[in-house]
Amino acid sequence: MLSPSVLTFACGLLAGAVLGVAGRAGRFCTLAMLEDAFFGADTRRLKSFALAAAVALVATQSLATFGLVDLSRSIYLTSSIPLGGAILGGFLFGIGMALVGTCGFGTLVRIGGGDLRAIVVFLVLGVSALAAMRGLTGFLRVALIEPLSLRLPETMTQGMDVLLSAALGSYARPMVVSIAAVALSAGALADGRLVRSPRLLLSGLAVGLAVAFGWFATGWLGNDDFDPARVASLTFVAPLGNTVLYIATLSGSHADFAIGSVAGVILGSFVAAMFSHVFRWEACDDARELKRHMVGALLMGTGGVMSMGCTIGQGLSAFSALAVSAPITMLAITCGARLGLEYTMTGEWRPAVRNLLRMPS
Repeated sequence: MLSPSVLTFACGLLAGAVLGVAGRAGRFCTLAMLEDAFFGADTRRLKSFALAAAVALVATQSLATFGLVDLSRSIYLTSSIPLGGAILGGFLFGIGMALVGTCGFGTLVRIGGGDLRAIVVFLVLGVSALAAMRGLTGFLRVALIEPLSLRLPETMTQGMDVLLSAALGSYARPMVVSIAAVALSAGALADGRLVRSPRLLLSGLAVGLAVAFGWFATGWLGNDDFDPARVASLTFVAPLGNTVLYIATLSGSHADFAIGSVAGVILGSFVAAMFSHVFRWEACDDARELKRHMVGALLMGTGGVMSMGCTIGQGLSAFSALAVSAPITMLAITCGARLGLEYTMTGEWRPAVRNLLRMPS
């Protein structure tokens, strides 16, 4: 019989592979969805993400209702609202995402397709995430970000349902879940454009289910009374750092769901790329492009740890747990990505800031 740690690693590998195929074959990409919406008036990928969020929310909350996962054991439902980390960290992550051209998840998808630039981004992002978690920049993060958190009573968490329970009582969670799920699903499917894009539709459904499966895998399948651990789902900032650490110190750490998901995304993307005959080796055109990728990776690693997640970690996993930090972080990431995208097009920060403040449709 498989041990809980081996089982959770295998589940992470499976969930990551689903995302890898969705990213490669299903064109599921969070930066691309923002870029399409900002500059191309094409919201299909954005609606695919909204559908993934709705599916993840309903499936995850159903697991919690039936007692299959205790979401209070996750890093997202803390007794404080990390406003500083969500806003500043999310903003930095968004800028870095635009400079690189994708997020941490997309970086792994690119590696699976043969992109050598993505390997550099992976290493820089991973090391910077480690530094922000437990290294040099971690001291700065604690000193600057922790005081900006909104402390709640010890009996409360930052769950949307918990914060609304004073007014809505026991109806808070079903009402929040129902309203959010219906709004997201209706927005995604209303005009039919997503339905007419089967790859985007299927990728949204698959990603949402993979997020819920992550909670189930760590909260139920891999639950070990002798070695209790936090329940978690898919996210791609800290796990990249932990994967680098695992590769470097094999005997000093163990493979878990997060590391399995990192390997799974690369594997799933590789298989999809080979199957569709699009695998090819790519490298940076010049030193300027390499510098932009390295700076972007540094911002993503540092900002992602500050905000406790990326577009997948906060936008889907934390949101499915009803964490208030999820919409705040996603708004900050969106603003940072808009600024970064404007900069990549103009090559100057001042016009990019002016355009960000205008936020034209």
